Amino acid sequence: MESELRGFNTKPSKTPQPDPTHDDASSRDDRPLLTSASNVLELEKKCAAYVRNDVYGAMGRGELLLMEKLQLGIAFVTLLPLRTILVMTVLVVYYLICRICTLFSVPNHGEGQEDYAHLGGWRRTVILRSGRFLSKTLLFLVGFYRINETHNGSKNSQENSKTAGTLQPDEPEQRPGAIVSNHISYLDVLYHMSSSFPSFVAKRSVANIPLVGLISKCLGCVYVQRESKSSDFKGVSGVVTDRVRKAHQDEYAPKILLFPEGTTTNGDYLISFKTGAFLARAPVVPVILKYPYQRFSPAWESVTGMRHVVFLLCQFVNHMEVTWLPVYYPSQLEKDDPKLYANNVRRLMASEGNLILSDIGLAEKRIYLATLNGNNSMPSVLRQKDD
Repeated sequence: MESELRGFNTKPSKTPQPDPTHDDASSRDDRPLLTSASNVLELEKKCAAYVRNDVYGAMGRGELLLMEKLQLGIAFVTLLPLRTILVMTVLVVYYLICRICTLFSVPNHGEGQEDYAHLGGWRRTVILRSGRFLSKTLLFLVGFYRINETHNGSKNSQENSKTAGTLQPDEPEQRPGAIVSNHISYLDVLYHMSSSFPSFVAKRSVANIPLVGLISKCLGCVYVQRESKSSDFKGVSGVVTDRVRKAHQDEYAPKILLFPEGTTTNGDYLISFKTGAFLARAPVVPVILKYPYQRFSPAWESVTGMRHVVFLLCQFVNHMEVTWLPVYYPSQLEKDDPKLYANNVRRLMASEGNLILSDIGLAEKRIYLATLNGNNSMPSVLRQKDD
């Protein structure tokens, strides 16, 4: 992380080393695009993928019109408490279901991971079916009354997917190894749980969150420590690749959801893809998520978790559009070159979702957020000591 912010220093910076917490070893993704953070407007142009464009503005602290304040105030004393109680009730119910289903069961341990993905029989059936139903219930409770889903995409997407990667006529249909989706909000995970109930990659701290921790273990999440520089991250990358390969080969293996961007955007852009989802050389299912809005954008950008939840629950209606593209079968060239595979899938998703391609990454996001927080040099906790 320190190397990502060297651009703030007045001294010449050393060549940044690849971040072992990223599965893509490209040093280009680890270098800040910017050399100065003195002008927020300039940063917003450079980091447009992370800029909030709703009425609440950057960090959710924009100046609101009187009518908006009245609507927010009414919702704060009516919708917010009601939805909070209902959402917590659903979470507790599902936690209890997971607790019962994991009684007397020993979790999987390996490569620093812990999960219950190995559960089968009635336990897995109950966890899966109740999880999908209650996820849909949660989405309804927070205002997603109707989700506009399009499956298989357009004829154009099918032709594009067969341009670079294709399934030969004489080959049997293959099971996809992973679902790859753009990443806008924590709500993305909730939707995918309601749709296909996959496992996914999460911060290691998620495993310790009350209620959510056990649920994530039942999903079979792969936990990572983003800031970690330890050598065990190769093990995490291996776990992800093994999960993708197993899901591809075994129809009873849990699906895995991967966000190859590695972070969230405002939903209008598609930033650089990491290669973790493509290392197994297995077919993938591209999914495009969008959150149309008029007032508050559900995109989790530059807003604290608590502020985001409050604004989301205070909005009576929220909207979501989902496009499921056809299974993307990689060509032999793409199997041999994961970066090529990732880039071709990214371009297809951008084309079908009318998304803008941007080559910025997590380093630029950290710079932008540091500037919004009033520190034009760098976050104090990341300040690099002079050599």
